[in-house]
Amino acid sequence: MIRLKIRELAESRGINQGQLSRLSDVGYSTIRRIFDDPYYSINFTTLERIAKALGVPATELIEEVSDDQV
Repeated sequence: MIRLKIRELAESRGINQGQLSRLSDVGYSTIRRIFDDPYYSINFTTLERIAKALGVPATELIEEVSDDQV
C-alpha cells in the first residue's frame, strides 16, 4: 500500500493547505483530502504538480507501507 507524505513535507516547509493548492494549481478540496487521508488515491499529474510546488521529486512524496501498518 502507498502512503502519501505530502502533509508532513508541506508542514515542515510552513506551507498550509491553501498555499499548497495555489502553488500546485490543485483544487483545495483535493489538497484537503490528501492532508486528511494519507492513503487517498491521486493521479500522477496531481502528484507531479504537488512535488514541483514543494520543490521535491515525486518519489519523495510517497512511501510503501505494509498492509498491517495501516
